[in-house]
Amino acid sequence: MKRQKTILWGILSGLICAGSVFFYTQGVQNEAATARAEALARYGGEQLEICVATRDISAGDTVDVTNIATRLWVADLLPEDAVRSLADINGKQATSTILAGEVVSMKRFEESLSSVEVPVGFSALSVPAKEVQTIGGALCAGMHVDVYATGVSTELLAENILVVSTSAETSEKKAGASIAWVTLAVKPSSVQEIIAASQKMELYFVLPSSSEKGSTR
Repeated sequence: MKRQKTILWGILSGLICAGSVFFYTQGVQNEAATARAEALARYGGEQLEICVATRDISAGDTVDVTNIATRLWVADLLPEDAVRSLADINGKQATSTILAGEVVSMKRFEESLSSVEVPVGFSALSVPAKEVQTIGGALCAGMHVDVYATGVSTELLAENILVVSTSAETSEKKAGASIAWVTLAVKPSSVQEIIAASQKMELYFVLPSSSEKGSTR
């Protein structure tokens, strides 16, 4: 008899303990849900799906599904020009560094023209480039170069062309990142030819000796 009472008391104690744990867990969950609801109410309540960087993206890097993902974000905490769809930026090159976890903004794809000075009668044209094609990445604004296109054959496209800027010179360029593009000052009549060559061939930028440099043409 005594043993049965002991067993019943043990079972009852277990049920009471389980019930306490259940109600405690429910209480914690309810508190968390309430806190979340209060936070959402405090920050506007609405959540939107936006693009977020999944890793650090350097200026000149191309954005795509390998470094961008969509996440829900509180609407009132988003920058005004937050990117809502990957389709809007897919394949574009960032012009400034985007840090991992950062909400992607269209400002990260706007090239700053504040320091770009294009001579009268010329057009600024950006073309893709790699370090090996840009004198080991040493190319910088103010230099004058000869531009060669190479593929099946190699040809001289333009001589004594002014370099306006490069991706390595953007203010937020990540230290040590490879050069990705070069902006040149070219005659409007040469723009189409250079763009076509950059799409089909690789461009190399050759730095002549100072005695060979003349006026930009």
